[in-house]
Amino acid sequence: MKVVAAYLLAVLGGNKTPSAQDINTILYSVGAEADVEKIELLLAEVKGKDITELIACGREKMASLPTGAVVAAVVAAVPSTVDAAAPVAAEAKKEEKDDAMDSDEDICFSLFEDE
Repeated sequence: MKVVAAYLLAVLGGNKTPSAQDINTILYSVGAEADVEKIELLLAEVKGKDITELIACGREKMASLPTGAVVAAVVAAVPSTVDAAAPVAAEAKKEEKDDAMDSDEDICFSLFEDE
């Protein structure tokens, strides 16, 4: 995913056909390691294609993915089990959210601290 993001950043920056070196430079600038095979695969797949057409095609494919209908169907089919599990799930989400907030705070402070 980071290779795709670096490719898109290069395109947004005005480079219509980024090279492997361009992608490596972007990844290196943020301290990420580049996988040469993934970069070459991406460049082979997008060679000669317009990025706006690729994004439009991807949006169409994503629109056809189910998003929540399956979950709603399961909840409707098994209401007694879901009702019993709801308090446990809510508590687990709360704990998970608290953990995420703690780790985010650590990240923010380490980004802006002077060494």
